[in-house]
Amino acid sequence: MTRHEPAGQDSTGTMSARGTTLYATPVDYERYGPYGPGRLPSGASGWQRPAYTFRNRLTADGSSGYRAEPGRYHLYIARGCGWAQRTAIVRALMGLEDVISLSYVDDERDARGWAFREKRGHDPVNGFTLLLEAYEATEPGFAGHISTPVLWDRETGRIVSNDFALITLDLATQFGAWATPSVDLYPVALRPEIDELNAFIYDNVNDGVYRVGGAVTQREYDELRAAVAGALHRLDERLADRRYLFGDSITESDVRLWPTLARFDLAYNRIARVARGGLPAFPNLWGYARDLYGVPAFRDTTEFGIYSLAVDEPPDARWGEGIERIEIDGVEPDWEVPHGRQALGAHAS
Repeated sequence: MTRHEPAGQDSTGTMSARGTTLYATPVDYERYGPYGPGRLPSGASGWQRPAYTFRNRLTADGSSGYRAEPGRYHLYIARGCGWAQRTAIVRALMGLEDVISLSYVDDERDARGWAFREKRGHDPVNGFTLLLEAYEATEPGFAGHISTPVLWDRETGRIVSNDFALITLDLATQFGAWATPSVDLYPVALRPEIDELNAFIYDNVNDGVYRVGGAVTQREYDELRAAVAGALHRLDERLADRRYLFGDSITESDVRLWPTLARFDLAYNRIARVARGGLPAFPNLWGYARDLYGVPAFRDTTEFGIYSLAVDEPPDARWGEGIERIEIDGVEPDWEVPHGRQALGAHAS
């Protein structure tokens, strides 16, 4: 949309000529400080993933209190957030773009948390300037982590969930009446195996890179780094003879893994120092990542140019200091190099 000429500014945001606040004021670390203190867990024990406060479920029959139906739900996400990107990927793979609306918060945040600014546009649903307003509308006085994704219910005016894992599962399984019929990201017969692999990926890769980055002792860093590197090697071996993690079809597990791979060399490896040669040091994994990047749902939700923001922003509670970390090659991979994985077919899991 075209931004109205501002009538004035305050600590909340820019005002339209009609007196309506459209956007939060610019990021201001000097005034507000960096995001983290008071919102993210902190202490001497290293990185701790903050709890997801809202974990309601969508159901096709409405038995959860939140019926899967078109036009009712909205996703607030950050373009740079891998946890949020997973929901956008599933929404696109399932063909739900006209069923569930989506908008973006700004790429940067200070202590106020995620905000709506001109670069990514205003909040089209509630007119919030800060995502915190959605949390406070759901839980007055909310003092926890202000995370994306946020699945918002227009009908009740509340957050349904901010747990990416539950959101993607519900989008993949509860909207069959409107979804692309040929796509099944969570096949019933494979669910136990998918759940097991998802847990491995989460512990050792998705959240693993954060734990390496947040290590507070040399021993902790060495052990955590070895665990993440070992997990990447295991996944690389798994992908030697199959196109995707469960054969010739994309599943929830591929969606869970890919955003970490997309950010690995631009952000995670630069901060945490996990692998000297970066993602290209794992040839099957690197080819697999480029293969997924060729799928529109993955490519169209990806913006490599902003993934390094986490490296450049002021330090917060995530990253440990005073550790002797390995030197890395500073790889910036070419995602357009042909992956050559088309000949790989299904493989029994």
